[in-house]
Amino acid sequence: MIQSVNATAKSPEQTRQALLQAAFAEIHRKGYQAASLSQILADTGLTKGALYHHFPDKQALGLAVVDEVVRPMLAAMMFEPLANAKAPLAAMKKLLKAKAADPDPRGVTLGCPLNNLMQEMSPVNEDFRLRLNALFNDWVGVVAAALRRGQAAGEVRKGVDVAATAFFIVSALEGCIGMSKNTQSVTAYRACLGQMVRYLDTLKSPAA
Repeated sequence: MIQSVNATAKSPEQTRQALLQAAFAEIHRKGYQAASLSQILADTGLTKGALYHHFPDKQALGLAVVDEVVRPMLAAMMFEPLANAKAPLAAMKKLLKAKAADPDPRGVTLGCPLNNLMQEMSPVNEDFRLRLNALFNDWVGVVAAALRRGQAAGEVRKGVDVAATAFFIVSALEGCIGMSKNTQSVTAYRACLGQMVRYLDTLKSPAA
């Protein structure tokens, strides 16, 4: 739950962070275009003056949500577990199994914030498209680097095209989350993640 903040008792940075967190929740729930600045202010207890002091318009707020909320969240959840993994396939499988075991996966209810925004905004706003595409490509790059390390360590087959495979893995995961949001089915979500785990097994070196 988002807690209201007293603008007079908070530092400018605390006020800014409160706005970002409230905006993220509103956008994740409704989408960027349907997100209400009035609701964000109601959720935080802040004034329009406080909002416009930090963000000149709704687009600036939305792009800041991508950069300062969605990106760090994705980095913590998906980038960091793979960044230094000595056995990246095993690390990816562990990550997917952990997501499948989550008793209350938010992705099923609301979807992935990155995927939601890519689907909504990329066709209609170039600034959003470029920002979101950069984040998606960074994610693909993290997975590709992990697969290369796996090849060097003998865990991943030498013939695997790491760039294409990384793109597929990220796209498949986003597809699992997106379709599960549409069906509102935890069972479908877990089944899809299970198939991804099986796919990762096909990338293993025979000697691994």
